[in-house]
Amino acid sequence: MSQQLIEQLKEFKVIPVIQINNVEQAVPLAKTLVENGLPVAEVTFRTEAAEQAIRLMRDAYPAMCIGAGTVLNADQVDRAKAAGAEFVVSPGLNPNTVRYCQERGIAMVPGVNNPSQVEQALELGLTFLKFFPAEASGGINMIKSLLAPYVDVAFMPTGGIGKANVSDYLAIDRVHCCGGTWMVAPKLIESEDWDEIGRLVREAVELVNS
Repeated sequence: MSQQLIEQLKEFKVIPVIQINNVEQAVPLAKTLVENGLPVAEVTFRTEAAEQAIRLMRDAYPAMCIGAGTVLNADQVDRAKAAGAEFVVSPGLNPNTVRYCQERGIAMVPGVNNPSQVEQALELGLTFLKFFPAEASGGINMIKSLLAPYVDVAFMPTGGIGKANVSDYLAIDRVHCCGGTWMVAPKLIESEDWDEIGRLVREAVELVNS
């Protein structure tokens, strides 16, 4: 991952992790994020709509920082890249998928939650990693324990993070940003409650920058 992209994610501090079931909701959601101060999204490949959602968001907002989440294999890497994703995120660390991303020239953030996986990531040349599932894997204490011996590593914790604890995670040195769903909950997207999403996004931006 380029240092420029890492710096961009550090500046956002919180990355909305988005599950879109209806492609028609992609652009209104992107508009809501952009207009309320958080022009970044990780669109998960958990749904059939993900690829087209990324494409529509990219076309509508070319300057938006858009990644693809839950990317599990080479086919999804190709589809995410073709749709306009700048980076891909996976829940775990698959060396084959990492190497494929490196061959295809797209930034990859694999998920890890223990020392062996961190060392495997380092062997693959990766130092910016997703800590997942964050709360279930020991949360803040586990992150601090992992960061101590691995001085070149930085984390993007995701999983169980919300407005009650995001600031505690971000207070840790080398936690660059956190992934979260609370401001873009699937039920809010499904009901197209853009006003409430906008309010939650503004609240999140204010919280992480306070």
